[in-house]
Amino acid sequence: MIELSPIVACICEGGAETAIIDMLVDNDLLIFTREQMLNEDVIRCRSAKEFEQRYLRKGFENKITVLRVLDSHSEGFRLSPAYEQKVDVIKVVTSPEIEMLLILAEGKYDDYIKKSSSMSPSIFCKQELKMKGNIKSQEYVRNYFSDINILISTIREYKRKKTLKRGEVYLADLLK
Repeated sequence: MIELSPIVACICEGGAETAIIDMLVDNDLLIFTREQMLNEDVIRCRSAKEFEQRYLRKGFENKITVLRVLDSHSEGFRLSPAYEQKVDVIKVVTSPEIEMLLILAEGKYDDYIKKSSSMSPSIFCKQELKMKGNIKSQEYVRNYFSDINILISTIREYKRKKTLKRGEVYLADLLK
């Protein structure tokens, strides 16, 4: 079980990740609530320096947990020494891409694996699954996963199929 501080800063890489976190928190399915979230909203800020300037200079009495939801294993987020002891950073990896949830929901994971050496998940969704529009947009993800139970089962299935590096967690680990 992940231990979170009373204040959680949830930083999402893109629109799809933002939509997923919003849907899960609004349906009370995460181990934290909207009220615990810094500014009660998802933050779109990838730079540690920018995050410090915009959010940490306000001065917090309690420790803060930063959840970084992104598809990169290696993207850095180094806080300055002044904040290192006041902030716990947890990387929530959706690697290779958030589109893997769409592939799993369509039951096409094995088909994708056969083509994964030559095709990214987003290209697979467009070419093989014939998905139209911006599949990474908040609107697309909200419409596609309008049945929250499909989103939940897909997130859990994703964790079952993948292996992460030490110190990283899955979206499934944030579910109640």
